[in-house]
Parts: sequence; C-alpha cells; structure tokens
Amino acid sequence: MTSSALAACSDTTCAGSGLLHLRHGIATVAQLKASGMSIKTIASRCRPGGPWRRLSLGVVLLGLGEPTRHQLLSAAVAGLGRNVAITGIDALRAQGASLPPPRTVHILIPAGRRIRPPEFVLVERTARVPDPVFVEELPCAPVTRAAIDAARREHDPERLRDLLTVPVYEGLCTPRQLHAELASGNQRGSSAVRAELRKLTGGWDTFLLGVARRVSAEAPLPPPQWDVTVRDRRGKPIGTVDAWWDEAGLGWQFSPRYEENSGQGRMVRLALTAAGVVLVRTPADRLYHDRQEVIRELVRAFRHAALCPRPKVETTRAVPGH
Repeated sequence: MTSSALAACSDTTCAGSGLLHLRHGIATVAQLKASGMSIKTIASRCRPGGPWRRLSLGVVLLGLGEPTRHQLLSAAVAGLGRNVAITGIDALRAQGASLPPPRTVHILIPAGRRIRPPEFVLVERTARVPDPVFVEELPCAPVTRAAIDAARREHDPERLRDLLTVPVYEGLCTPRQLHAELASGNQRGSSAVRAELRKLTGGWDTFLLGVARRVSAEAPLPPPQWDVTVRDRRGKPIGTVDAWWDEAGLGWQFSPRYEENSGQGRMVRLALTAAGVVLVRTPADRLYHDRQEVIRELVRAFRHAALCPRPKVETTRAVPGH
C-alpha cells in the first residue's frame, strides 16, 4: 500500500480490518467488505474530503491524489474480474518496451462478457484471451499479442511504426513472430499493420542485437561499445566484434556471421585471440534461451580480461564488409 493509504488506515477501524495486506493501494468493495468494513464506512471514506476515492464501480483507491499508472492498471483488472489481460502499450511497457504511456488502459475480456468499463479503460472483447504473462502480479498479454492489438488500433503512421519496431529492436520479439500473431487473429484493421511489417528490415540480426542489449543492461558490467572494428596500432583491421569492453580488452560476438562453421568467423576469432583480445562467442539460440548463463559467462570473461594486460589494439565503429 502507498504511504497515504497506510495513513488513511491508521485508525482502529482500518487497522483491525486486515487491509494492510492489500498491495498498491487498490481494493474492491468486495475485498473491503470481506475484511470487515461496512458499506456505510466505505461510502463515508470515499466522499469528497475523505481519505479514499472511487476509481470505478466497485474499485477504491486507498489514498488521496492522482493514481499512479500501476494503480490504474490494478484498478482496471480488479474491476473487470477474472480471465482478463492487459494488452497494447501498457502490456508492452510492463515487459520492457520503451514506449510512452497511452491515454487509456487496453484490456482483453471474454467475448460473452457484458460490462460497462470506466472512462480510463478500453475494453476489447475477444474469443482469444491469451494466457497472461504476470508482471508485478498484473496479467499481461504476451509481447506479440500486445503489439498487434495496439497496432491494429493505431492510425498515426509514425506511432504505428514504433509499436512494431520497438519490440523487435529491444529484443522482445522477432518480425516473424509478429507476422504469425497478425495472421492468427482478427483481421480487422490489419492491412496497415501488415504493410508496416513488410518494411521491417534486418529482422533476426536486429532482434539479436536487442536481446544482447537487454542482456548487457542486466549484467553487472560497464556498458560496452557496439559494433566495433578492432585494429592494430598501425590502424590495420584485425576483426570485428558485436560488443566491446575497452577497459578490459573484451570482445563479444553473437551475430550469425560469426557462426562456428563460418570460415570467415574462424579467421576473425583466431586473429583477435592472437592479438590478445579475450573473446566470448555466444550462439544465437543460447543468447535467446539462456540469458542468465550468458550473463555469468560475460562476467567471468570480464574478470579474466581485467587481470590480463590490455591488448595493444585500437577500435573504431565497424565498417560493413570488414
């Protein structure tokens, strides 16, 4: 609960009612009644000047002031009941997408359910309520479903492009997964989305870079440089790496162009290692499916590299073809 909600519940009635277990400062009237409060007491606390306020029919903010985004999401879910999922931009943001908050909370509910939502909630009835991903106890649609749901309702070309590219660039899903989600769902409003998806370039490589950036951000390491050409002191290229920690002379390769069965990839690795570079090679499937182990491997390699003399190399941003 928020500090204001705790303050509001500090008297004998509230302290003895079991409300202190409620999180995020949101409760339904049913929860309040179950905790021992009467309808009269609840109504009194929600009157103007009281310590609480109603956010929607049957949902109460246990505090004063404007609700936070998380409280609005909690209120929307609490008011609509079971078998619902937050979708659209809020679901994308909850799972890591760098997007501005939307004006309304977009919620998926079963097609047969009839309910009058509050003004801050956009209800979409569907026969395909997805199995939710729970983020901070909130049920969210998976990234691909959330992105397509938001994109189908977006009419501004620039915002539509962001809704589809940001999840890919930040390593949350691939263009192929977005195509598959679009094909499997309601085709209403899909033509503009399909056209924008065709424009996505560099699909798999772009997605892997996004995943790698997320892995790097989670690792207890300094931020690396990205897409770097390693050169000797005379400026001659030795090889390229996807990420580079200059202070340790540590390189990281995860792009498919460095696959083990690639002759060029083997030559680059040999040249970099001969120059004294500590090199970590991560196959794409491990980067995607085993992120925590990849983080541990990078940390071990960084510690090892930091104990070694720094290689006598220089770096520049990679040039295509080198």
